[in-house]
Amino acid sequence: MKWVTREKARVDRIACPWLIRKFVDPEAKFLYVPKDQVTEVARREGATPFDVPGAELHHYEEGGKEYVSFDAIIRKYGLKDPALLELAKIVRVADGGSGATVEAAGLEAAATGFRILAKDDHENQRLQFPLYDALYAYCQWKVEQGGHLEHTGH
Repeated sequence: MKWVTREKARVDRIACPWLIRKFVDPEAKFLYVPKDQVTEVARREGATPFDVPGAELHHYEEGGKEYVSFDAIIRKYGLKDPALLELAKIVRVADGGSGATVEAAGLEAAATGFRILAKDDHENQRLQFPLYDALYAYCQWKVEQGGHLEHTGH
């Protein structure tokens, strides 16, 4: 299946492809195009648009809280993994959504750095996927610990 979003991805537009490949469609192909071309490319390529105004899989508000496209994908596909829901909190805050997590600032900084280093969005995606794998493993560990982290200073 093809998916399409805006070019020059940073947080949510890299987190979403990671989520899609890991939990929805392992064979997913991603297209990154100028903002004004997303709708046309989606129609022409039969691709699902995400993280673009007007798309089903975009930011939304519910119960007075703001959610990002990562959340919209979790909701649409009924994903219930507690570690994934924990990761969604980090992505939401790093992408400018509501909430507070200490990890979000690190994710935002790393995502910005990867975008600067990468020659294009596909390389950015390739470079950042291991970061999301590590954050997901961290969230699994955090959930197993009951949400309580003990910092050892090491």
